[in-house]
Amino acid sequence: MTQVYITIDTEYSSGLMTSPCPVDRAENFARSIACITPDGPAGITHKLDLLGRYGQKAVFFVDPMPALIWGVAAIEDIVGPIIEAGQDVQLHLHTEWLELAGPANHLGTRTGLNLADFNFDEQCQLLAYARETLIAAGAPDPVAFRAGNYGANDDTLRALAALGLRYDTSHCPGIADGHCRISLGRDVRDPVLYKGVIEVPVGSIGTTDGGQRHAQITALSRREMIAAVRHARDHGQSCFTFVSHSFELINRRKLAVNRIVRRRFEGLCRDLAALRGVETANYRDNPPLFTGSGPSIEPLPPSTIRTGLRHAEQIVSNTLYGAL
Repeated sequence: MTQVYITIDTEYSSGLMTSPCPVDRAENFARSIACITPDGPAGITHKLDLLGRYGQKAVFFVDPMPALIWGVAAIEDIVGPIIEAGQDVQLHLHTEWLELAGPANHLGTRTGLNLADFNFDEQCQLLAYARETLIAAGAPDPVAFRAGNYGANDDTLRALAALGLRYDTSHCPGIADGHCRISLGRDVRDPVLYKGVIEVPVGSIGTTDGGQRHAQITALSRREMIAAVRHARDHGQSCFTFVSHSFELINRRKLAVNRIVRRRFEGLCRDLAALRGVETANYRDNPPLFTGSGPSIEPLPPSTIRTGLRHAEQIVSNTLYGAL
């Protein structure tokens, strides 16, 4: 049985805090978490409803760092509905909030775009604060982590191990020029024991230029996502990880639902429910298995037809709904 992890990075927007017209906490929540639109909410409650409708599990990686500015209640508003729906809450961390907090930042004067910009001791301090805040907001003690922007390095893994977190999923082979600094190659696509934790790479598919494309809801078509899961199942891959975000189903500037991406997410939930030999999983109940240090399964081979259809779909999506 191949385990599929639908992971959702759930976070307030630091960009909305630094825009020419910065928004308050309530507006940030409405645009980034609840995703309130004239057509109704399309954020975490909408995704929770879809997951429940199709009987699927997901992992919500929640960033507690905005509590530096708004207090723990800002994180409780996120954690509460997820726990009530029976879904899994794990730890996320965007270090951009350190600078935004200004005098309210009691974690020191250092700031940085990514967790990898900090040394080991600083990362331990940041991760400890984030974990304590997430638990204070009502989440169970987390066992898994993903860095904001995937911006982790080897010290991040060592810090997680020191704090007792057993899993990281910041390694993203499908993004060649990303922020991740973990010293694993792009050929590592299956769970691996590394620097004291089990690293669970984000899924990817092969591209026509010989590279890889990451398995994000906004990056792959529904056809590509299901083909990737079938490929993983048929080749004995233990797990496959998808990435989404709390705000991905809308355009936050226009406050409009992106109907193409919304149909894509619902279609993924519906198709996975009907797919034999596959089950959605989470880190709380059935975490990824490290089965050895052999070579990773090759990603789904590229298809000019699938790629062409996705390009056409993306053009329509961007034309009608614009960027996130």
